[in-house]
Amino acid sequence: MAGTHYLSQGGFDRLRAELDELKTNGRAKVASAIAEAREKGDLSENAEYDAAKDAQGLLEMKINELEKVMANARVLDSSQLDTSKVTVMSKVTIENLKNHAEMVYELVAQSEADLKAKKISVDSPMGKGLLGKAVGDIAEIKTPSGTIQFKIKHITV
Repeated sequence: MAGTHYLSQGGFDRLRAELDELKTNGRAKVASAIAEAREKGDLSENAEYDAAKDAQGLLEMKINELEKVMANARVLDSSQLDTSKVTVMSKVTIENLKNHAEMVYELVAQSEADLKAKKISVDSPMGKGLLGKAVGDIAEIKTPSGTIQFKIKHITV
């Protein structure tokens, strides 16, 4: 998770809320589970205690990862983005050259990706293929079933 993470203000706010939730309620729940398991006696043969300690380790690892993302996050202002090329936070209309189907996707950071909402990660094969393209360019996306060509029809923010 190293490197700069470009986020929308909404994505940044969601990450901050998730981090705050994990640090407060998440840690409290894990501490409670450890205390409850500790009360059950011999810790050397206490599976609940081991599970609670494992959960604590996973929680702290998740908190650490989110803190790294937040430390390297750059919040993008959509009004400042260049629409001459596809970038993070661009909404791009593409046409599949094989079946002429048109689709609109928004390119977002991996943490904000949601295919149902038509938000694809810039780190995905589709996102990587579209980045830097201008209107009229052809993006070739490699898929397991072969390469698909998409024409960039329109770029907005």
